[in-house]
Amino acid sequence: MSRDQHDTTRIDTESREDHDGPASAFFGRRKGKRLRAGQEARLATLLPERLLPDPRAERAAYADPRAFFPHRSERLVLEIGFGGGEHLAHMARSEPGTGFVGVEPFVNGMAKMLAAIDEEDLANVRLFDQDAALLLPALPDASLDAVYLLYPDPWPKRRTRKRRFVSPETLREIARVLKPGGVFRFASDIDDYVGWTLVRAAAEPRLAWLAQRAEDWRTPYPGWPGTRYEAKAVREGRVPSYLTFERVSG
Repeated sequence: MSRDQHDTTRIDTESREDHDGPASAFFGRRKGKRLRAGQEARLATLLPERLLPDPRAERAAYADPRAFFPHRSERLVLEIGFGGGEHLAHMARSEPGTGFVGVEPFVNGMAKMLAAIDEEDLANVRLFDQDAALLLPALPDASLDAVYLLYPDPWPKRRTRKRRFVSPETLREIARVLKPGGVFRFASDIDDYVGWTLVRAAAEPRLAWLAQRAEDWRTPYPGWPGTRYEAKAVREGRVPSYLTFERVSG
């Protein structure tokens, strides 16, 4: 899944036949370089306070996701694979009245996000440290205002493309959990994955691509803070694409 530690994760996933996770997982390694003491402490103390329950054991807890937040936020936004957390933290501080759920199985990315939550007192963020494919089915119909999937792991080799998060099944779930008029936003610097996503989204009748001209998918989203990985991709000559799909009736 998406993460800003691509510098290490891509080397890892592209240089091995297999990865450390189960065969059905959409992500690679769970942990990178050794964590500092402060990061370990937040994982032990702050993460349990912000962590959503395992939907396989506590499915009923997801009947009203607004209840996970102290002020029962009316707007709910999901970011799948938040990497280093730059975008998620930016949204959370920009929209304090919105509830944000961030998914990230990579421990080092989770540690970075916890630091932002702790240092900036971001009370409107909840976290999920497992595969987003476990979370989506637990969410009620039309419960989210937006879903972000930013710079997901491209799994570029033909034999690994089945691990890409975007699939007919995941898009069906994303369309189901979005409110009418809600948006699904996908960003990538890998042209093959952009095309892959457009083809599969076109087959989902409840998702409509909003672009009308090339600038619409070459221009970052309003208020976009950028990420470290995006900056690296641009330096290396790759051109990001920013796709926006609206949940329509169907």
